Amino acid sequence: MSLAGLTRAQLVALVPESLLSGQLIDRSGMAHLIAAFGREGMTQVAIEEWMAASPVYTGRMRTALGIEGDGVEDMFKCLQLDIGAPPQFMDFRYRIVDRYHGSFVLDHCGALLDVEPMGDEYVTAMCHDIEDPTFDATAIATNRRARIRPVHRPPRVPAGRTPHCEWTVTIEPDREELPLPEVTEPTLRTRAASIALSPIDGSAGDGLADYRGPLVEDLAFDEFSTSALVRIAEETALQHQLLAIGFLASVRRRTDAARADEILEKQLIGIAGITAERLSAALFDGRSDATALAGVLNAHPVFGPEQYTGVVAQVREDGDGVRVRIRVDSPAVEDGAWMRLLAAGRLGAIASAVRAVEPTWVVEESAVNGDELVVTVGRGDPQPECDEVAIVRFSAGSSFTFADRGPSKPLPLSVV
Repeated sequence: MSLAGLTRAQLVALVPESLLSGQLIDRSGMAHLIAAFGREGMTQVAIEEWMAASPVYTGRMRTALGIEGDGVEDMFKCLQLDIGAPPQFMDFRYRIVDRYHGSFVLDHCGALLDVEPMGDEYVTAMCHDIEDPTFDATAIATNRRARIRPVHRPPRVPAGRTPHCEWTVTIEPDREELPLPEVTEPTLRTRAASIALSPIDGSAGDGLADYRGPLVEDLAFDEFSTSALVRIAEETALQHQLLAIGFLASVRRRTDAARADEILEKQLIGIAGITAERLSAALFDGRSDATALAGVLNAHPVFGPEQYTGVVAQVREDGDGVRVRIRVDSPAVEDGAWMRLLAAGRLGAIASAVRAVEPTWVVEESAVNGDELVVTVGRGDPQPECDEVAIVRFSAGSSFTFADRGPSKPLPLSVV
């Protein structure tokens, strides 16, 4: 991911935005799954995509930030950096009892508030059918003897109950280890699983280079060094890519390749537009010039990290447009998910992203140049918002505002 042009303040803003973007991937994809396979089919795809991806990306984040332990504290650190649990929108509050016992509540669950209007069957699908296996799949990246079990969870009784749910986490030494999910094994063989990203400079001195200290109540991203922020942003972008790989594999089990690609492309177009709109506001104060547009595309987690996708946006020589270079032989294209569609000239996601920055930005042309597909973006007639982006707007996450929670110094959580 080409992040060299971002300031430290922009990197601090990018990380929670990228985590929220990852949560909204399902808001982008699930409506199309319901149309294709019904509620039960949607539920099974959601289970399989997260189980395919989360053990892999959780292991990567542990390695990147030196989270080396096998206890609940280490598991909670990983959850704070997981696209399934973006800060505040999914407001996890953690409690540690001892090394192997703890709990958490969700004071606010944006995903629940999105789904409740759809009825109790959809709430149960998310909070029971999907959460049970996927929580365990995430936990095994820290300890295969870990279990995450509900104290209470939605549907909420009485209506409006807070906190929205409560879960216990236990790790017992004589308990049978959970196996690696069968759907995870193909993901471990992808290029995404082992791609090398930007190393963290432990000597930089401008912030934390790892997360080896105590678990903190609210992770303050401005406590991390610049190079650590770059790596966290790259890993978070890779979480998006791994989730898309799991999503496509699951959809392909249920339909033919052409239809699976159609659903994958709709998911990509929707999340590309919403995230570009949010990044434009968060990183560039809503500016819509070519420099800001290139910055949004280079910071966009759907198109990153650069080492994996080979996607780079540059301002055109005339200063009033952007060229997006997409490597057609990148590791991401080889893995066969989102970037394969872009490299093949299916550019709806680029059009959606640039339109979200300013409606007069349009894709003018594209051409293969050696090992790159070069996409030219310029000015044109204002474009309407596409249906795929409008669907994601039904989630409150599309307009969610991160709150300033006071002094940035985080409060450590101690064993009680």
